[in-house]
Amino acid sequence: MFKKYACYLSICLLAAPFVACAEEPLPGLPTLPPVPTEMPIEPQSPLQAALISLPQACPTIGTSLNGPALDQLRAFYQQQDWLPVWADGGQLPALHAQLQLLADDGLNPKRYPVALTAPQDGELCADIEISRYYLQALQDLHYGRLLQSHFEPLWHSDETPRDRQAELLAIAVPGVRNVPAAFDLARPQLAQYQNLRHLYAAQRLKALPQWTSVGNGPLLRPDMEDKRVPELARRLYSEGYLTSVVGTPDNAYHGVLVEAVKSFQANHSLQADGVVGPGTIAELNISPLTRREQLRVNLERFRWMAQDMEPDGLLVNVAAAELTLYQGGLPVWQTRTQVGRAERQTPLLKSRVTRLTLNPTWTVPPTIWKEDKLPEIRKDQTFLSRQNLQVLDANGQPLAAADIDWDNPGNILLRQDAGPRNPLGQMVIRFPNPFSVYLHDTPSKALFDKGPRAFSSGCVRVEHPMKLRDFLLSPAEKARTDTLLATGTTHEFRLSNPVPILMTYWTAQVDGQGRVLYAPDIYSRDSALLAGLDRAH
Repeated sequence: MFKKYACYLSICLLAAPFVACAEEPLPGLPTLPPVPTEMPIEPQSPLQAALISLPQACPTIGTSLNGPALDQLRAFYQQQDWLPVWADGGQLPALHAQLQLLADDGLNPKRYPVALTAPQDGELCADIEISRYYLQALQDLHYGRLLQSHFEPLWHSDETPRDRQAELLAIAVPGVRNVPAAFDLARPQLAQYQNLRHLYAAQRLKALPQWTSVGNGPLLRPDMEDKRVPELARRLYSEGYLTSVVGTPDNAYHGVLVEAVKSFQANHSLQADGVVGPGTIAELNISPLTRREQLRVNLERFRWMAQDMEPDGLLVNVAAAELTLYQGGLPVWQTRTQVGRAERQTPLLKSRVTRLTLNPTWTVPPTIWKEDKLPEIRKDQTFLSRQNLQVLDANGQPLAAADIDWDNPGNILLRQDAGPRNPLGQMVIRFPNPFSVYLHDTPSKALFDKGPRAFSSGCVRVEHPMKLRDFLLSPAEKARTDTLLATGTTHEFRLSNPVPILMTYWTAQVDGQGRVLYAPDIYSRDSALLAGLDRAH
């Protein structure tokens, strides 16, 4: 009904300019019946009346809430029969205590200024304000203080939106009778989150450690001498990689100092070869304050990740270039990967592995074709034969390279046949996504010993793809793929049970032994996220 009246109204507005210009008066429009209005809601309680007209009843609250927050507040009180929640004051001390503990989660308790005194009879605005901060705290703890889509967007293959309000109210409504239990339910149970939280909680109460920086210079290899060796030893001792400051006669770099450097490199996702180069020095010179703030930044990332993590599936940490297989919520296998370099970043996504391409051909992606291959071909057309690349038209029909104007090649494709030199190796692991990325084998095995491993054009190269295949398939499927691989020709193989895959990004975590593992911030994302958290505080 309302749409019809709106249509009439639109006709009036469109006709108005023509009335002034017309030589003959237009016939009058029919008189519209009055638009019916919704029946006013009869408040069931004074509190409901206050919520209906919150900007007038409680100006300091009503003018600072957006629409979703106000809807959530009203839904919360509706499930409380429109009655005050905090009037008896019994749960306020517990709420205040839980809000202070949010500091251990990297959240600022001052953002939730709840008074310890209970609202008096008739102080409805005070009750509403407490509920507002109670709901906000649970939401920040459960989903993250910031919107992931504004900082590190993650694409989902399942477009069904989650009802976050219903999820949060399922925690918050019964939680008013047991506030600590509500916060425990809201807090992510991921091992990554819990381990990192315990470490951050311990560190935030301590004075920041102090360490000196290590100067830049040429590569420092084992058994070399360098004037920076004493400061390198002091730096490693200050963070516990040496049990004592070792003597460095003649500035010699060897022995336990080399082993300490290797341990540091391994814990920072660097190539653990003992060679001190620019990457190692950059990680050594990150300040203690930045390291502590890095923990807070990644607590926020794990709050985001908790919404997407499934008990079984593949988890790719793009920053560390690692893939972990989970079964029953526990990590059971891990392998190194190579990910996209900074100018061709690997996207973050959640999808499901649905098929394998065995003995794949490689069609050169548009970016690589334009930026990498075409300049090489223009310099030397033998590049095509040397790289075993075939030229095809848009329909996949072969073309003669000599017949193409390489200054204006038009809509053509380059394809490489299956074989040992194919950059996709023996197998591609595919999952639906709009970025045309996938996991795959690679002939570039030597790069897995490097670190950081940001070498690809966006896809994820897997060090042990056949071992990964064995986890994804049943024994019968594995045997079938072995047969197909042996043919040397390209085959598509669909999984009978698709496997979840989550590709995300974090730069610090704590393992089960309490050891902090860092990854270089290869895409320079930490600072923006930290600034967002500080603004939110």
